[in-house]
Amino acid sequence: MTNHTLLPPQVAELSAALSQPRPMRRGSVNERRMKCGQASCPCQRDPKARHGPYFTLTQAAGGKTRSRYVAAEQVPALRRQIEAGREFRQQVDAYWEACEQWADAELQATPAAEAAEKKGSARVSGKRSAKNSKRS
Repeated sequence: MTNHTLLPPQVAELSAALSQPRPMRRGSVNERRMKCGQASCPCQRDPKARHGPYFTLTQAAGGKTRSRYVAAEQVPALRRQIEAGREFRQQVDAYWEACEQWADAELQATPAAEAAEKKGSARVSGKRSAKNSKRS
């Protein structure tokens, strides 16, 4: 277990922020207006007369992109959740960076770095035979 007295303040702060649960998700919300299948409907000729708006939540899951329709009332909550997910990923990246800086500082403080130098004898190469025969 890590000795928390040596914990850098930035790592402690980011760790505390990451430990606060909140609803979040990956993906995006899109708005679409669509044509219907009726030939006599004005939506077939006029783009402003298309039906909608319809909202879809699109997410990548298991290497595939999946979309589902959502109600217009759900869109503000979905956008907040997606933004929270983006913030969380940024915090995780910052946490990784802070932990790597901490790890680098820990390595620089140890005297084992000079013991890690490679020592050995010089390589002696022997004579090599010609690859191609000189006879034709």
